[in-house]
Amino acid sequence: MKTLDDCRVAIDTIDDKLLDLLNKRMKVVEKVGEIKSKVGGAIYRPEREKDIISRLTKLSAKDNGLLKDKAIEAIFLEIFAVSRNLELPERIAYLGPEGTFTHQAAESRFGAMSDYLSLGSIHSVFKTLEAGRAKFGVVPIENSKDGIVGETLDLLSKSSMKIVAELYMPIHASFATKATKLQEINKIYSKDKGFGQCREFLQEHGFVNIEQIPVESTAKAAILAAEDPKAAAICSHIAAKLYGLPTMFENIEDEHDSSTRFIILSDFKNTQSEHDKTSILVKLHNAEEPGSLVHFLQDFDNENINLSKIESRPSKDKNGFGYWFYIDFYGHIDDAAIQKVLAKHDGEVTWLGSYVKGED
Repeated sequence: MKTLDDCRVAIDTIDDKLLDLLNKRMKVVEKVGEIKSKVGGAIYRPEREKDIISRLTKLSAKDNGLLKDKAIEAIFLEIFAVSRNLELPERIAYLGPEGTFTHQAAESRFGAMSDYLSLGSIHSVFKTLEAGRAKFGVVPIENSKDGIVGETLDLLSKSSMKIVAELYMPIHASFATKATKLQEINKIYSKDKGFGQCREFLQEHGFVNIEQIPVESTAKAAILAAEDPKAAAICSHIAAKLYGLPTMFENIEDEHDSSTRFIILSDFKNTQSEHDKTSILVKLHNAEEPGSLVHFLQDFDNENINLSKIESRPSKDKNGFGYWFYIDFYGHIDDAAIQKVLAKHDGEVTWLGSYVKGED
């Protein structure tokens, strides 16, 4: 290939082959859907997707391919999403509105083609799943700066829904506007917290004295800025894209290490894999006795089970100020060692889900 036209012809030829192979893959996917509809298998299999991406990443590295792990993951997650919609179209409920980081998290796993349902509260997501109006739900459970999302934990303690997957997503703010020059901007929309998180950016670009208008969500900020060519929004990347608002600057937050852990909820149980994490709620019968929690945790240590998180929450019992504990550990609920520990604590543990651990 010596000319640009030669390169374009080569790319077109490869694209034709890719399309043919993708269509062949989708025919197999259709067959998978037929089989699962008869035996009742789960459509979303994050452990299977993890294995595929891991295998392809190793294969690419072995062949000195230009595609690295993140690129391979991005391409194949979209292929998986299209495949799931061919197997059985499913609705995904998420904490809205459209354009929020939760929406972005949902789309990163279920693709642009899925049927999304934006809801106004975490409670509404749980209620919608329990009523069967959606198959999957996406809600935040933890932020690296603000800590655990208490409402999510409280609802998990009472719900029949299980955690079937988790994902960690870096939280980056974008500065989006239809203005062609910074000097044209006379107002900025965002959530009140957004202004504080991007204070240094606003100072550096002379926006301190510009009118700052707080709104209920960054998605709303993008909507309002899209209607006014002299306005800007501090919002998520997906909100700017969704409402046709050009992004002038990306990653404008003062601290770039903020991330949120999201969980995907549904009504099925994942099979065991080599990369599992399990979440439980623990309400100890003898919680008032000295050392009761230590003794409980010692059972995990005795079986070489590694805990990754423990968080206490008020039990909200009518009888007083009791506490229960939210615990994450590595392994699947069906692992023999974990079953051995839980057998010692019958009636004290509520299983919330076993799922492929996300990359934080």
